[in-house]
Amino acid sequence: MTHQSVPVLDFGSQTAQLIVRRVRELGVYSELLPHDASEEQVRALNPVGIILSGGPASVYEPGAPGMPAWLPASGLPVLGICYGMQLMSQALGGVVLRHDTREFGPANIEVLDPDELFAGTPPTQAVWMSHGDRIEALPSGFRAIAANPATPFAAIADDARRWYGVQFHPEVVHTVHGRVVLSNFLFRVCGAVADWRPASFVAEAVERVRAQVGPDERRVICALSGGVDSAVAALIVHRAIGERLTCVFVDNGLLRLGEADQVIATFREHFHVPLIAVDAREEFLGALEGVADPERKRKIIGEKFIRIFEREARTLGNVNVLVQGTLYPDVIESSAPDRQKGVTIKTHHNVGGLPADMQMELVEPLRYLFKDEVRAAGLELGLPEDWVWRHPFPGPGLAVRIIGPVSFTRLETLRRADAIFLDELCAAGLYRATQQAFAVLLPVQSVGVMGDGRTYADTIALRAITTEDFMTADWARLPYEVLARVSSRIVNEVPGVNRVVYDISSKPPATIEWE
Repeated sequence: MTHQSVPVLDFGSQTAQLIVRRVRELGVYSELLPHDASEEQVRALNPVGIILSGGPASVYEPGAPGMPAWLPASGLPVLGICYGMQLMSQALGGVVLRHDTREFGPANIEVLDPDELFAGTPPTQAVWMSHGDRIEALPSGFRAIAANPATPFAAIADDARRWYGVQFHPEVVHTVHGRVVLSNFLFRVCGAVADWRPASFVAEAVERVRAQVGPDERRVICALSGGVDSAVAALIVHRAIGERLTCVFVDNGLLRLGEADQVIATFREHFHVPLIAVDAREEFLGALEGVADPERKRKIIGEKFIRIFEREARTLGNVNVLVQGTLYPDVIESSAPDRQKGVTIKTHHNVGGLPADMQMELVEPLRYLFKDEVRAAGLELGLPEDWVWRHPFPGPGLAVRIIGPVSFTRLETLRRADAIFLDELCAAGLYRATQQAFAVLLPVQSVGVMGDGRTYADTIALRAITTEDFMTADWARLPYEVLARVSSRIVNEVPGVNRVVYDISSKPPATIEWE
């Protein structure tokens, strides 16, 4: 790697990857590294500064993750965020204690010194807090540069050392001037150069894949779903190793209406990458019979996928590498092994759902990319725009959009309702205005009237969200007339449904998917 970077040391915050994303948006390369990464590992990224993320622990608790021993003498500028600021304070001789007044959510701070970190921002500004501990005494050399009544050290600075800390989260959109604060750290404090673009990522990812796969005799299979993630992953790997890649598309019976035929035709005729199509509908439905718990669904589906890929690999001969289109949000929410301080929100079938005895080595070119970066990489690779801008579809498919047990009949009901919803969004020109939209089949039946008769039928929930990063999201304010058309069509065209509701939950506290 020739360009500079500002890595983020991860102390387990649910928004740690957002810091990386914001840094990259500003044109500076960043990666999320374990909090105990060695200096050699960090130096390999050509760092000009370091960011310490937030985290769920308290710095004074036994076993809490500590400051890397090499960091104070590294000479690198440091920005500590929330836990990261408390950690730097305690490690350098300050005092951090639990406080009676906690701050979770929006707050205002007063800037005491606008130089460096707060340059170009107003004297009073809205930020997002999430902490129960606070600094009671600063280490030698530090001073307060922002405060509010509940948090007298809302931001701190040691200009000589070029170490700064903020108690709030500049990476989230609720901190109004957070982007400026991060920009000031990158360019005013670290002197970084904005030289990172998705095109740079593609070239580097190709080289990393080539190095990981190794000798010419090793062959690779790629799990294709038909979405942009797996498509981009496949094209990166194909660019890296050429005909040694074979793509495998598994029709698990959990796909959207007509999707299997579309995927097979598109990848064979447009992408011209070798493709094996496996009809595994009966296998998956049999394995899921009677299973209602969403975590069990994800683990069953994850293991079933792997076993099928292992089987196909044996058929092909000498294939022991599997490519997946895993993204950052999947890794973060699943608390994957390389994020040992994270808290599991839900297991993604292609991360935490993988069987422990899996026989194949994983290649995940997109593991530390966000959805918007994947799309930019897709355009760079020449993917058609209609593929690049497809809404995300969960790896476990419709199994996690059916609340309760999965059956063929329930899948058909959901498939038809979902297709109507997306069709009407496209007709209204709203598909690109939402970042994810889908139908959910609830385990709820209710009384209705159709014609002159009483019905007791299923309920469909509609979900549409707007988001920048898929880690936080708001419900889409769709026009009433569009929702009315969708509801009318579903009730009239989908047998067994007599009620349609619209989900107006944000993330958090909800997640985007229902399971």
